[in-house]
Amino acid sequence: MTPQVLAERSVPRPFQQFFRTEAAGGAMLLVAAVLALAIANSPWAEAYERLWHLPISIAAAGHGLSLTLRQWINDALMAVFFLLVGLEIKRECVAGELAAPRLAALPIAAAVGGMVVPAAIFGAFTFGRPAADGWAIPMATDIAFALGTLSLVAPQAQLSAKVFLSALAIVDDLGAVVVIAFFYSQALSWSALAGVAAILMVLVGMNRAGVRRLSLYLVLGVALWWFVHESGLHATVAGVLLAMTIPTRSRINAAQFSTEVRGLVDEFDRAETGDYLVLTSKGQQEALFAIERASEGVAEPLLRLEHALHTVSAFAVMPLFALANAGVAMTVSVPDPGLAAGTILGLTIGKPVGITLAAWLVVRSGWADLPRGMSWLTLHACGWLGGIGFTMSLFVATLAFAGTPLLDAAKTAVMAGSLIAGGIAAALLRRDRLEYRPSDDAAV
Repeated sequence: MTPQVLAERSVPRPFQQFFRTEAAGGAMLLVAAVLALAIANSPWAEAYERLWHLPISIAAAGHGLSLTLRQWINDALMAVFFLLVGLEIKRECVAGELAAPRLAALPIAAAVGGMVVPAAIFGAFTFGRPAADGWAIPMATDIAFALGTLSLVAPQAQLSAKVFLSALAIVDDLGAVVVIAFFYSQALSWSALAGVAAILMVLVGMNRAGVRRLSLYLVLGVALWWFVHESGLHATVAGVLLAMTIPTRSRINAAQFSTEVRGLVDEFDRAETGDYLVLTSKGQQEALFAIERASEGVAEPLLRLEHALHTVSAFAVMPLFALANAGVAMTVSVPDPGLAAGTILGLTIGKPVGITLAAWLVVRSGWADLPRGMSWLTLHACGWLGGIGFTMSLFVATLAFAGTPLLDAAKTAVMAGSLIAGGIAAALLRRDRLEYRPSDDAAV
């Protein structure tokens, strides 16, 4: 058995499921984006736009909110995506690649380099013009598309490459959240912010008191979203704030769970049973339900919620976002050539150069090590995968240029830059193969 297979089998099953879900979600996202582009450039384009501008209103407790269908997707559904992002960030900081300083140094440095250099390139092309408001567009990485491309082009990719790319994208997402909160929010309402603070205090108190029922957190999360929306901060920030309050402690530890479940399985085997397809033995039923309770006790609330949201985000939220926002009418007119050049070059030059250079500097300085089995060509290929901004870049573009002629130009540039970056990444991955090579271990 090769070390690659041993490494894959040593990885927790939820982590393997994460990679599979992200890869499949990337394929679904691509289908949705292509469909949106096709409809936007077809005779049904006008009906397509009318659909997303359909007003939808809700009212509760004397308060009402009216948004278009596209706004509900961008503000409410995307809050679910950012809740997942927040959960991933918290998990990585508590017990993942970002928990130990030496492990975290490489992806953090690479992510920072991959944000600063693209933003600088964009700024150089748009300085002093309205398009400069979109400086954060090329900073983002679409983790679903990036992991999807990695899985499609290099299905036997080294685990170290997958983990590095995931950690890089998570830090990148954290940067995007900070940018959105501080640079793409409206005038603040202090009364609404007081409501945000009050709900956060309740959520933190529940966490400290050991409340593990996720439904209570989610109900308060809806109220938190409303106050954040009314405060002037972008509503998706509520998802990250809620994630930071979800408990990470389990009720029982792994050793207790193993002992308890082994005893329950023995009880299940000893219980009387029949030949029915359903369990008719009360003893077996009680043992089965006890195993279910034990399973819930060993899985911390953060893990359970993250597991539940991965499928929802990958196969519902993100494809709907792509359908609502990726439909751009292809025209030859370019309102600001600097916007297109800054976005495309930021994604295709800034991302790989920034990621690779920052990683080289932090390894060269001795603050971090190159992961086992990963070559510099592999890391550089991951830098190009980081240039697939798509979802997050489109999201920032909608915040920066909503209601202006620059929006469609920015979207077109994002898709062009992401396509180029993905194509070059695929070529590098095929060249490097990213397969296990004995020489890699010998060199470590």
